[in-house]
Amino acid sequence: MAKVRAYEYNHSHPFGQELREDIIQRMFASVGKQCWIEPPINLAYGTHTTIGDNFYANFNLTLVDDAEIIIGNNVMFAPNVTISTAGHPVHPDLRHTQQQFSLPVIIEDGVWLGSGVIINPGVTIGKNSVIGAGSVVNRSIPPNVVAAGVPCRVLRNITDEDKNKHQLYTGQ
Repeated sequence: MAKVRAYEYNHSHPFGQELREDIIQRMFASVGKQCWIEPPINLAYGTHTTIGDNFYANFNLTLVDDAEIIIGNNVMFAPNVTISTAGHPVHPDLRHTQQQFSLPVIIEDGVWLGSGVIINPGVTIGKNSVIGAGSVVNRSIPPNVVAAGVPCRVLRNITDEDKNKHQLYTGQ
């Protein structure tokens, strides 16, 4: 059913906000207030995904929700974010049997995922953390940090000094 709802959503009129809101409510296990997802979206089940209040996802969100995905409040995803709860064994003898494992993913409140971020099974992204564009997150990230890379690693803590750095980001 998720693929049908995703299809409906992806082919909805750009100004059909009421229809999109209705589809989003039916597409996921639960959705908070002010959820906006730019189409297209791809998902495995939808019913294993919970989204909090004030969520924004840019284009090409992919949710492989074979296990639970929990997205907190005030979370932002840039384009081309992938969250996968499913994986396969590394050893070829096991992989060739098409075995799969699934582990939940938790995105805590206030998180921002940059463009092209990939979140692997079993990962938790801590409250208010920022994950840099193109990162592959294969381990959990603590709260209030900036992390980036392949594999993703913590670069620094987020501090009050970051309140003044917005001018650097906007070119002012």
